[in-house]
Amino acid sequence: MPRAPEDVLADVAAAVLGPGRHLSVDLMDILDGVVRGPVDAVRANDDLLPRLAHENALGTVLNQIRRLLRPGGVLVAAVPELAKLGVLRPTAPPPRVTGSGPDRQVTVQLWDWAEDGGSYGLDVVQLIRGAEGWAVAGAVSTHHRVLSVEEVAEALRAAGFAAVQCLSPAESGHPLPLCVALAPR
Repeated sequence: MPRAPEDVLADVAAAVLGPGRHLSVDLMDILDGVVRGPVDAVRANDDLLPRLAHENALGTVLNQIRRLLRPGGVLVAAVPELAKLGVLRPTAPPPRVTGSGPDRQVTVQLWDWAEDGGSYGLDVVQLIRGAEGWAVAGAVSTHHRVLSVEEVAEALRAAGFAAVQCLSPAESGHPLPLCVALAPR
C-alpha cells in the first residue's frame, strides 16, 4: 500500500535530519499561530505555497519558517506542477475518495483559471454520506498562483535557506515534486 503524501513529507524530513527525536510541524500550524518556538522540521502540503504566492506572502512566510527552524533544520514542501495545465485550463482533477461504506467521503476540487493561466480560483467541497444520500460537509474557496519547482527553489534561496534541493516523485515517493531546504547553521 502506498504511503500517504503527508507521511512521505515526514519521512523525507526524518531522512535529512538523521536519527533521534525531532520536532516536526505542519506549515499550517505555523500559519495558525499554534507553533512559535524552534522546530527541527516544517512540512508544507501541496496547496500552501501556491496560495501564499497568490497572496504575495510567500517570501514573508519562508523567512518566518527559516527563523523558526533550528540551525540545520529542514523545510520539506510539496510543489504542484500546474504550469502546463494553465494552457489546458482543466476545470477539476479527479475526485478523491476515502473510507468505505457509511464512512466514505468524497472531496471534489473545482478550478477557475485566470485568462493568462498563471493562477486559478479553487473551490474544495467535501461530501459525506448521510441517511438521505450525499451531503456537503464543508467547502472552502481560495486562490492559487501557479508555481514551478524552479520558482519555489529560488524563493527558498532568497529567504536565506541553504542546500536547496528539489526531488522528483520517483526520488521521494511523493506524488508531487518536493523542495527540501536547510536552515543555515
